Amino acid sequence: MFHLFTKIDSISTSELEQKLKKKIQLLDVRTPSEYQNGHIQGAKNVPLNEIARYTPATNETLYVICHSGVRSKMAAKKLKKKGYDVVNVQGGMSAWTGKVV
Repeated sequence: MFHLFTKIDSISTSELEQKLKKKIQLLDVRTPSEYQNGHIQGAKNVPLNEIARYTPATNETLYVICHSGVRSKMAAKKLKKKGYDVVNVQGGMSAWTGKVV
C-alpha cells in the first residue's frame, strides 16, 4: 500500500516532444487497439495489464504515456516500485499535438 504515495516525476507533452529529438524509451500503456489507431513513432506498446511483467532492455529512464495520463501514472508507479527511473507524460495522447503513426 505504501507505493500508492510514491512520487512520480512527470513532464508535459511539449517537454516529451523535445525529449524525442534524442532516442528515449517511451512506453505506451494503452490497449493494442488504441495503440494501432495512432501512436508516437518509436513508442513501445506495453498495455497496463502487462506492465508488471515488463523488463526494459536498458537502465535508461522510461517515459510512460497513455490516453489521458491516468493509466500511465499507474504503470509508472508499478515500474518505480520495481526500481526503474520513470517519468509520466501528463495529459497523454489526448494532449499530444505532434505527429502520430
